[in-house]
Amino acid sequence: MKRASIKDIAEKAGVSIALVSYVLNDKFVNRINKETAKKIKEIAAELNYKPNKIAQSLKSNKTNTIALLVADIANPFTSQVARIIEDETSKRGYMLLIGSSDENEEKLKQLIDLFQKRQVDGFIIAPVENSESIINNLVETKAPVVLIDRPIDNMEIDSIVTNNFEISYQAVNYLINKGKKNIAIFSYKKNLENLKNRVEGYKKALKDSKIYLDSEKIIYIEESKTQSEVYKAIDELNLMTTDALFFTSNKLAIAALKKLSTLDIKIPEELALVTFDESEAFDIFRVPLTHIKQPIKKISKKAVELLIEKIENTNLLQQQIVYNSEIIIGKSV
Repeated sequence: MKRASIKDIAEKAGVSIALVSYVLNDKFVNRINKETAKKIKEIAAELNYKPNKIAQSLKSNKTNTIALLVADIANPFTSQVARIIEDETSKRGYMLLIGSSDENEEKLKQLIDLFQKRQVDGFIIAPVENSESIINNLVETKAPVVLIDRPIDNMEIDSIVTNNFEISYQAVNYLINKGKKNIAIFSYKKNLENLKNRVEGYKKALKDSKIYLDSEKIIYIEESKTQSEVYKAIDELNLMTTDALFFTSNKLAIAALKKLSTLDIKIPEELALVTFDESEAFDIFRVPLTHIKQPIKKISKKAVELLIEKIENTNLLQQQIVYNSEIIIGKSV
């Protein structure tokens, strides 16, 4: 069956092709007779007219698609970000393509290559470890790019992050003010700025309170072995001389909760817990966790807004935006 064209609609409606184009693209709405516009749209529906997106993109040099590349789509923080970005792009007439790099720089490169071949208009990326050169190569192609969650130092690129150092400092200070002096921190064995800043915030809070920094209480976990290594670390950690645990990721906290639920430890009486980010998994734990809430909606909406601005005006100056997170007090301290 022949695909209906704008010309077919124009002939049946007895109007010009240009007028049909204006109506179907909602142009000059106030200058076109409403009855004529209604008739054109009814004929388009009757003929099952579908716009030729390929032709449109060739004409405008735009595909109205955006690529979102995340590090781990299974992470609750990431999935929330993706959901909001998808809604925001749709509202603005763009389609979102999502790829998960699974914390692997080679897979990130493959995804970027794939989406460049699909001629996406721009990228929103949560970088993975050791991906600086990959991101830099993308920027050099003049593609609009916005980084989220994880900044890259010494690179001129648009980014939207949170105050990781300051909020970690505040969270550890909160524990100290509650009388906790032997605080262990769990983080991932990764060279990522957001995680490094969270650990540095922890160290600075201890230093400013003149609390001895015990290197054995800074615990780095291999992400691919999160559960087994967290279990082992808690077994090896002397909980008799530890009164609080601070987690730089909700995935680490979830693994620790599974282990702690098998031990005869009273929370918060014997051990206090604070973690970054929320998780539905926390709901099944007997004590509501005190956690750091990142402004997911602000980050996501701003990422879309900033990227579309870059797509429409490539001469805009780079912006590095930092949003403040907040500590949500539960009953785990």
